[in-house]
Amino acid sequence: MLAFRLGFLDIGWLDLFDIGLVALLIYQIYNLVRGSVASRVFIGYLLVYLAYLLVKALGLNLMTTLLEYFISVGALALIIIFQHEIRRFLLLIGKSTNLTNSRLLRQWLFRDVNRTDANTPLKPIMETCKALSGEFSGGLLVLQKNDDLEKFAESGEIIDADVSKPLLLAIFSQYSPLHDGAVIISEGRLRAARCILPVSDDDELPPSLGFRHRAALGMSEATDAAVIAVSEESGRLSLAINGDLFINLSQAELENRLESYLRKSAK
Repeated sequence: MLAFRLGFLDIGWLDLFDIGLVALLIYQIYNLVRGSVASRVFIGYLLVYLAYLLVKALGLNLMTTLLEYFISVGALALIIIFQHEIRRFLLLIGKSTNLTNSRLLRQWLFRDVNRTDANTPLKPIMETCKALSGEFSGGLLVLQKNDDLEKFAESGEIIDADVSKPLLLAIFSQYSPLHDGAVIISEGRLRAARCILPVSDDDELPPSLGFRHRAALGMSEATDAAVIAVSEESGRLSLAINGDLFINLSQAELENRLESYLRKSAK
């Protein structure tokens, strides 16, 4: 096995690979918690662990024992403190390993090519967004790509109708009992209205963005759906895709981004 000597240590290539993986994991965890209170807790715990390694190497048995107790209890505390970040991390892994995101696998294993992205009717959706924006009426529209959205549809009222501008405007009217929540457009049809979406806990979102935008971002973090949010206060259009929120888009920018995202071939 290839190895080299560093001082009094024999370090092999496998050891370097192991160190690199740990460093990458720590870096990714820090990226998840960066900018939040949890980031300071993470750095503090990391410093305590480094102190534990140091006193253990120096042979300070009493201090080592005390830090071992602290670290063992602290591990459980970290799970509680970082529950939201852990959830986001697991969702990220689940989305990146989702086999249904591969067009080739859907073709040969699931026989499900172009299930949604080629059938999503963008014209009535864009006309609805233009009308809602001009009237300063809030709206939240979820456009399915590959992931199954049935559990989110079941949280609202099942409609299962053709997508049309009059129907969408009637749903988002302030006098409609269905205007709260989101509409879900699945397989080219308006599947459900008044649906409940997961809300993002991203601390970096501007305070001016309300619950509607947080729900749009949260849905894009949990699924590969494209989510349009129309602000009731300003009429501005926003689009959430894959955990990213694009704010204050023009009609043309919104349509181009949707067209590119929903129509592009999955790799």
